[in-house]
Amino acid sequence: MTRMLEGIRILDLSRVLAGPWATQLMADLGATVIKVERRSKGTTRVVGGPPWLYAGGEATSAYYLCANRGKEAIAVDFTDAEGQQIIRDLAAGCDVVVENFKVGTLKRYGLDAARLREANPGPGLLFRDGLWPRRPL
Repeated sequence: MTRMLEGIRILDLSRVLAGPWATQLMADLGATVIKVERRSKGTTRVVGGPPWLYAGGEATSAYYLCANRGKEAIAVDFTDAEGQQIIRDLAAGCDVVVENFKVGTLKRYGLDAARLREANPGPGLLFRDGLWPRRPL
């Protein structure tokens, strides 16, 4: 049986709860979701515990496992040019980009909507932040 979002590729730059939960639901509906963790800040694997799952000597929070189930994952350092290029390359191959950073954060790294659209003018961009919820999508 075909799922509703099958064939759709989503780049997930989101963090905390709203974005990861939204993209988790998209994965549940069949989308291929690529979750990007910020290597320079550590992953959210350790945020939200306990409870923890211990495997291979590493603790992963239950929150992380729930909010990121069904996703592919990569850790990238947004602060260096190589990491920024990786994000742009990933965005070029996706239909949708989801992010929920504070306004201006991704622009500092050249990863804002305008720059990502240079790599691929086609993807829809979904922005969700808690500070300015009325900015255009």
